[in-house]
Amino acid sequence: MSADHVVVKLGGSLLADPARLRARLAQLAAGAAGPCLIVPGGGPFAEAVRTAQAALGFGDALAHRLALDAMGRMAEVFRAIEPGLEIFATVLPSSAGEGSGARVWDPCALRAGHPDIPESWAVTSDSLALWLARETGARACILVKSADAPAGSGPADWARLGLVDAAFPAFAARYPGTIRIEGPAQGRVAA
Repeated sequence: MSADHVVVKLGGSLLADPARLRARLAQLAAGAAGPCLIVPGGGPFAEAVRTAQAALGFGDALAHRLALDAMGRMAEVFRAIEPGLEIFATVLPSSAGEGSGARVWDPCALRAGHPDIPESWAVTSDSLALWLARETGARACILVKSADAPAGSGPADWARLGLVDAAFPAFAARYPGTIRIEGPAQGRVAA
């Protein structure tokens, strides 16, 4: 994928607003953001992992891998909603995508672990979107959220407010591109 691409993370919480989710997927598939890699949140599948972990007490490393699987299932849901989207499961820039379309990422390749990614709930699809943006040389990482970020705020504020995960500020510090939150008001808050 060329360096002019963007990474767009669509939060699983957008399932509460199916019209917005469908519209955003259609826009991305039609090329509204140019070449892009879509990172799905885990949505209800990730919440099921949290619930199971709380009930059964298994460790964070397994929960992390199961949450990656949840993101992969949401990738399938996104493709079912917008059949023109293609799913990819690699992270290398040369294999992450070619052309000018939109592709959806299934992070299953990370199940084996990666030294840059802690296996805990401190890292969610938000930080993984930033990690993918850095790995692929994306010019921007856009987080489409079900809540707006306050004007003038940045990654540390977003983490403190619970808009992103706890590891996000550290991932943001290593990412040279633009980071933006797009809330339901379509207001864009950039870091």
